[in-house]
Amino acid sequence: MVPFAVAGLVAWAVAGLVLLVFFRDWLTANDHENWLSICLAGFLVGLPGLAVMLRHDANRRRRRAGR
Repeated sequence: MVPFAVAGLVAWAVAGLVLLVFFRDWLTANDHENWLSICLAGFLVGLPGLAVMLRHDANRRRRRAGR
């Protein structure tokens, strides 16, 4: 599941950067500046999820090695 979490983080980061670089004027003109906040929130919420998955995988590897 870790690759899916990393892909999600990358997707949010890329979406935010694309909006920031190429669509900043359009977002401001149409009062959609909160889209940048949504991308940032998606990225930031994904970080703890990734940390939990990494810890879970490490614990699973340790349990399997002890058998």
